[in-house]
Amino acid sequence: MEQNVKTNWAQFIPLVTVFFFWGFVAASNDILIPVFKEAFKLSQFESQLVSFAFYIAYTVGSLIYIGISAVMKTDLINKIGYKNSLALGLSISAVGTLLFYPAANTGSFPLMLSGLFIVALGFSLQQTVANPLAIALGPVNTGSQRLTLAGGINNLGTTIGPLIVNIAIFGSAVHATNTLDIQSVKIPYLVLGAAFLVVAIFLKFSPLPDKPAIAEAEVETAGSKSSALKYPQLVLGMIAIFVYVGVEVSTASNLPEYMIKHLGFTTGQVAPYISLYWASMMIGRWTGAVEAFTDNLQMRKILRFVAPYLAFGVFLAVNAFFNHDLAPFYVYGLIILVLIVADILSKGNPARMLLIFSLIGVLALLTGMFTSGMVSVYAFTSVGLFCSTLWPCIFTLAVSGLGKNTSQGSSYLIMMIMGGAIISPLQGLVAEMVGIQYSYVIGILCFAYLIFYALRASAILKAQGINFDQKVSGGH
Repeated sequence: MEQNVKTNWAQFIPLVTVFFFWGFVAASNDILIPVFKEAFKLSQFESQLVSFAFYIAYTVGSLIYIGISAVMKTDLINKIGYKNSLALGLSISAVGTLLFYPAANTGSFPLMLSGLFIVALGFSLQQTVANPLAIALGPVNTGSQRLTLAGGINNLGTTIGPLIVNIAIFGSAVHATNTLDIQSVKIPYLVLGAAFLVVAIFLKFSPLPDKPAIAEAEVETAGSKSSALKYPQLVLGMIAIFVYVGVEVSTASNLPEYMIKHLGFTTGQVAPYISLYWASMMIGRWTGAVEAFTDNLQMRKILRFVAPYLAFGVFLAVNAFFNHDLAPFYVYGLIILVLIVADILSKGNPARMLLIFSLIGVLALLTGMFTSGMVSVYAFTSVGLFCSTLWPCIFTLAVSGLGKNTSQGSSYLIMMIMGGAIISPLQGLVAEMVGIQYSYVIGILCFAYLIFYALRASAILKAQGINFDQKVSGGH
């Protein structure tokens, strides 16, 4: 069985549509949090239940998948096929959006949370399928970069989502707290539900494979182990996904509270900065994905500088379209240079990239904690730059060498997205004790573990004969 020697773009392009939706909804949650806090008179901890409901669904969804597979005595995704699994996941998410209609009409916070939970339940199945599929649709040495590129499409959704939901809600809702204020939430989510169904049909008839091939070498290395949990790179990687998603989500979801309390922003004014945070993820992922486009070393060097500023240009263009003042954001172009240098130093090795980006993430949070004004805002926002490529780095390290257990391992990793459900409310709780600015110490602890995992996973994989420096150099 031969590995793909080039990325299969005809299959990859339909796949990344689901990545867009994940980003659109996840980032929009950061707009819902301050709105719900004001409308329902919630504490900072209670407002973070939005993140809890959304991200805990990934764990529940993974457990359901594992349970059904155990009852069937076969892998559910392999049984019904990858395309059918994606379509089923999108249909489940569409059902969740329908709950926003009665929730908005009755002004019910629990029903809103239930809708978000079901949307994310569908996302759980989609992610279990789509992440390893993105890696499989091309050569192994660019699998991490391909997943990074898919993440860049995800963050196009995260950049646009907060701005659209901001207009839909804040135009009539943000300054009042009665039931009618929440009614403006239902329209964008009903439209989103319809889009889910359209894409489900589109993917069903797309050229995506139902069962992507696994390299024979991978199967042989995995054949002696009956469970993905017997691989230490996966078990430690599960914790890494937990803390990574935690710091990514909590940094953004607590940012509005910091800006409102310390900088005097109104709730409706924070949307462009939430958009910048998630656009930073896009900037980093477009930068990290250049190796998936070309084998030409000279072109890669050029794209490493062009791609991040092209993504930054998308952020500026989108905000210009929504009539936001762009002047505060131009200085951010200097911070992007740090990202480019870090990307060059990583040399495409996922373990090295995880190490370098996590170290800079610690520095960014410390800067945000011990400075003030817009310097602190840009420091916290830049965490998005340095979280940008961590998901594909961790995912690639964790599933490498799993072979026939890759689908099962992917499900366990998706389960750990619940880090966003736990760590974000935890930071909200810490914020009530030490203040919102110093609560970002939680993020520093998360990055500390990622630094450990980068070092440990590299050693484990080398012992198993997997060396990413050799793989990457072979790709050149």
